[in-house]
Amino acid sequence: MTNRGPAHERHVPIMRDRILDLLAPALSTPGAVHVDGTLGMGGHAEGVLSRFPGCRVIGVDRDREALTLAGERLAGFGDRFLPVHATNDELARVLLDSGLQHVDGIVFDLGVSSLQLDEEDRGFAYRVDAPLDMRMDQTRGQTAADVLNTYSVEDVTRILREYFEERFARKIAVAIVREREDEPFATSGRLVELLRRVIPVASQRQSGHPAKRTFQALRIEVNDELGGWERAVAAAIDVLAVGGRMAVLSFHSLEDRLTKRAFALGATSSAPRGLPVELPHHAPYLRALTRGAEEPDDAEVLANPRAASAKLRAVERVRDTGTSASTSVQKSTDETAHRARAERPRRTSQSQSSRAQAVSSRRSSRKGSPR
Repeated sequence: MTNRGPAHERHVPIMRDRILDLLAPALSTPGAVHVDGTLGMGGHAEGVLSRFPGCRVIGVDRDREALTLAGERLAGFGDRFLPVHATNDELARVLLDSGLQHVDGIVFDLGVSSLQLDEEDRGFAYRVDAPLDMRMDQTRGQTAADVLNTYSVEDVTRILREYFEERFARKIAVAIVREREDEPFATSGRLVELLRRVIPVASQRQSGHPAKRTFQALRIEVNDELGGWERAVAAAIDVLAVGGRMAVLSFHSLEDRLTKRAFALGATSSAPRGLPVELPHHAPYLRALTRGAEEPDDAEVLANPRAASAKLRAVERVRDTGTSASTSVQKSTDETAHRARAERPRRTSQSQSSRAQAVSSRRSSRKGSPR
């Protein structure tokens, strides 16, 4: 890790005061436990620890460099702060390892962090030439270079269209696959130059930097941000205690859509239409604390331009549904096993097909060879 200054000088937490106000009723009680599911450089966690002196914070992040910087920033709070290296969809297992079933507060600040944007050698920024990594956890998983060098035209097209509705998705994908035949992609500068050539100049004038959408789509794919968030928001709701509160900051429309859907499901009665009386188990288990998605005011955006696209949603848990960290982990285990069983017939069929082709190839070889 290159020392580029302390975390508090490099990171301004977005909508911090508003988030703290929303969480206050749940975190003001001595002994409250709060989870920062995207710790980053610790700005929101610092706000919680400072404002609520009886509260403990568990900070989760997949980026080890972020954990180090946040740990330095929050060292003065002693054992009230616990850093954990994990992804946010592993939240339930993190709590079990800490001997907890429920927590009182949760916050998620989704997307790429200021740390990752500012560290030029991580490959997130398209304005400098750097290795095409883009992994938030640099200890595991495929890199952006792996995606560019191994994905088919169809798969590259898919991620560009699905994540950012890129109009020139197929044109870009074809160019990437053609160019990697000469030499695999390794650094961001070469990809940027390709995008400048492929995307029409008129579109570049209207839509800004030609690499913006492609780089963001690659980052989302490399880190499974949407799939991970869909799992994480469900697990977070499972472990939120009755009276507990949860706030989510998102910067991408698809992330916000997943948040909105999960919150709306919990805040809506599940009683069948026409039922004269709503039974207790049909009642909503969440209550919205924000009217739609709140946005930062003009003053904050002026002071911190990275806040411009932020959307904040928050809910309170109002009813017990029998979920906990244990049930959430079990549900995740069951879903993983189900996916594995669903994929097994396809893998078996592919394996049988491969064996058949091999047998056919050997027979053809014997027929054509002299005895």
